[in-house]
Amino acid sequence: MTIVVGLVATPEGRAALERAGQEALVRAVPLLLVETGRQADADSLAAMEELVAQVVSQVEEAGLTVERRSPGGKDLAEQLVGVAEATEASCLVIGLRRRSPVGKLILGSSAQRILLDATCPVLTVKPSSR
Repeated sequence: MTIVVGLVATPEGRAALERAGQEALVRAVPLLLVETGRQADADSLAAMEELVAQVVSQVEEAGLTVERRSPGGKDLAEQLVGVAEATEASCLVIGLRRRSPVGKLILGSSAQRILLDATCPVLTVKPSSR
């Protein structure tokens, strides 16, 4: 079993990565980081890579493995669901952003597709409002 999380350089993506690392430690299972290919500015990428290094270090110190994959070619939902199915993931972690009252009627299309199509449990997290 594995915890799967997509690497997306946004506050939501960073929250998902942090939680995925915690879940890997609690469940004592490997962590799989999926390169999503989403574009971001240099500052966001640097912050994300710093967090990746922290999470990887914590997970590896606990004696667990961390793998990084780049499935490429597909959209975000297809990438994450496909990797989760192929690895028989025990959990898929995604970040969600806050929505306006009208926006709440329509969940983000990628998030909605992941929630509906994933064959494993999906843990959704929001970034802290610090």
